[in-house]
Amino acid sequence: MYQKVPAFTEFNEFASNSTGGKILFATDDFFAACENIISDKDPVNLPEEFTEFGKWMDGWETRRKRTPGHDWCILKLASKCIIAGFLVDTAFFTGNFAPRYSIQAARLTPDEEALIPKRISRMGTAASESDLELMSLLSTDKWEEIVPITVLQPGYENTRMNFQKVVSDEAWTHLRLNIYPDGGIARLRVFAEVKPDIPPSDQLVDLASMLNGARSIDFSNAHFGHPKNILKPGKSAVMADGWETARRLDRPSIITKNKDGTLKVPGEEWAIFELGFPGRAKEICIDTTQFKGNFPDTVKIEGAFLKNEYTNASDIDWEIIVKPYKLSPNKEHWISCHSEVINHIRVTMAPDGGFSRLRLYGFVETDLI
Repeated sequence: MYQKVPAFTEFNEFASNSTGGKILFATDDFFAACENIISDKDPVNLPEEFTEFGKWMDGWETRRKRTPGHDWCILKLASKCIIAGFLVDTAFFTGNFAPRYSIQAARLTPDEEALIPKRISRMGTAASESDLELMSLLSTDKWEEIVPITVLQPGYENTRMNFQKVVSDEAWTHLRLNIYPDGGIARLRVFAEVKPDIPPSDQLVDLASMLNGARSIDFSNAHFGHPKNILKPGKSAVMADGWETARRLDRPSIITKNKDGTLKVPGEEWAIFELGFPGRAKEICIDTTQFKGNFPDTVKIEGAFLKNEYTNASDIDWEIIVKPYKLSPNKEHWISCHSEVINHIRVTMAPDGGFSRLRLYGFVETDLI
């Protein structure tokens, strides 16, 4: 029986590489380095693959503990955020998974983070006594416990996904993941709501960045990639790290075009985003990097200011910010625009396809926060 995916997974994820998460410390990396747990890629299994240290595993795996204590690591989140829940994925760790785990959290200043010894990620190694002494200055074992010691399930397909809801209004910057006493996990995902500082009203900021609090709240289709991916910082490295829909079945058998060069197609796909701050849009970027044979023909962007929580797209009086704009493959498209004060946008692609990133630069309307 497969576990139902909880609602908190719709929040943005703040631990993975593509969002800016980073492993700062680990007690042991003997069989597999800790950085693997924040890889964006789904874990894979290579049954015949071995290294000089043992069986190759796509995750973090420590040696069998032969000294007192247990293993743990320190993770820096992409931004200060209120955590809604976790996924601890034990995929393919069947006879070697960590049987229990817990998670502690803290808000570290830059000076406190500077006390952490420089990380060298290398299989077959363990933290030195001097590094452990330096870590003791931070008293990480005394950090706030947000997930108590919890049993993990082995990495078979029907038991690998270990979800854990968190009920807390505190915002955190760093996590300590404890495994008891040793073993391995494949991935850690941290679903959260970011709480950024309010920028000054004369500063141009990306209102659609997940690091500024933007989030995906509704969409028509996400067959190959979720719309929330396009809010991530940085460039995408692979096509899977973007929003991509299925091919529409109502597309005509023979494609023709309009006089303006856009295609005559009946269908479209859409996604709605809540911006990080209310503001006025000045410049938008639609980035089709990695999308070479499956980019949309056009994209349209509309905005609205909602006083109440979003419920239904059809009930909103949308303002057109960017009329249907012709796209090209594997390219950043920068579009100048002007909008009234908005806090939500609807992005519509025609007829289908995908792109990797959305940027919406504007000035924050601080009086409305």
